[in-house]
Amino acid sequence: MALPTPNLYPPFNIVRLSHVEFGVKDLAKSRAFYVDTLGLQVTDETSEVIYLRAMEERGHHCIVLRKSAFSEARDLGFKVFDEEELDKAAHFFKAKGLPVEWVERPYQARTFRTRDPHGIPLEFYARMDRLPPIHQQYALYRGVKPLRIDHFNCFSSNVDESVAFYNEIGFRVTEYTADEETGRLWAAWTHRKGGVHDIAFTNGTGPRLHHTAFWVPTPLNIIDLLDLMATTGWVANIERGPGRHGISNAFFLYILDPDGHRIEIYCSDYQTVDPDLEPIKWDLKDPQRQTLWGAAAPRSWFEHGSTFAGTDVRHSDLKAQPIIAP
Repeated sequence: MALPTPNLYPPFNIVRLSHVEFGVKDLAKSRAFYVDTLGLQVTDETSEVIYLRAMEERGHHCIVLRKSAFSEARDLGFKVFDEEELDKAAHFFKAKGLPVEWVERPYQARTFRTRDPHGIPLEFYARMDRLPPIHQQYALYRGVKPLRIDHFNCFSSNVDESVAFYNEIGFRVTEYTADEETGRLWAAWTHRKGGVHDIAFTNGTGPRLHHTAFWVPTPLNIIDLLDLMATTGWVANIERGPGRHGISNAFFLYILDPDGHRIEIYCSDYQTVDPDLEPIKWDLKDPQRQTLWGAAAPRSWFEHGSTFAGTDVRHSDLKAQPIIAP
């Protein structure tokens, strides 16, 4: 299947990805990982929930950790341009026969929940409480010094269908890889905010959340985090990296939180704001596609993901595989 023609005038205006909620079994242990180790800032917490933001963010939160009997991913949050665009978004999803549920969310104005055609739970809003800037309060910087949430990557049982739907609502493909035998997409990176991606889709059993990524200042921050994790009881949570991706050019590290939710630490991708920017195609069998340099991805990286609450999964019927480390 060919890539869809970019939709430069979508039915509503999504600004960027915004936040994600994780169900976690041990809130104290999750706090030790996200706050004490990664360095995210607590903006509110109770015995049941912790709200976090990164150092450059002015919105109230980018991650919500909620105590749960289940380790699961919940809604993926997206910010739209204004209240009028929020109403346009609700109309779009209703017209597609997809659920629209207006919900109350702390620290957010009007918000609705829905699902994409594969069942990924989504949340849209236009206004979140704004907090004072802290990006120059250097005494607060800890861990990997996370600056902002950067993207989601999701397993999809049909990447062509996922890309077609998100293209319809204005996400543009920056890079992709396809199975040469069938012509079907194996993975694609799509964006709204002008980076390589806000949300990407990878072939596999889905829908599941593959990872949530945070942007950091330099590769040295990642090395510092590795030293910290290796000496504070988190070495077993290092899954892959450090290394550099061919796709996106990013310097990366993948780690797992106490519930198995995968986090990517990420820097050094590139600007994609030009509307006529042509997507970059990669050969699925090119080892530098996934790892320009560094160790090949382990099998867990292709198979493990966080299930979405209330969402059934199905296996992909595309059996093509990239190179997997033994």
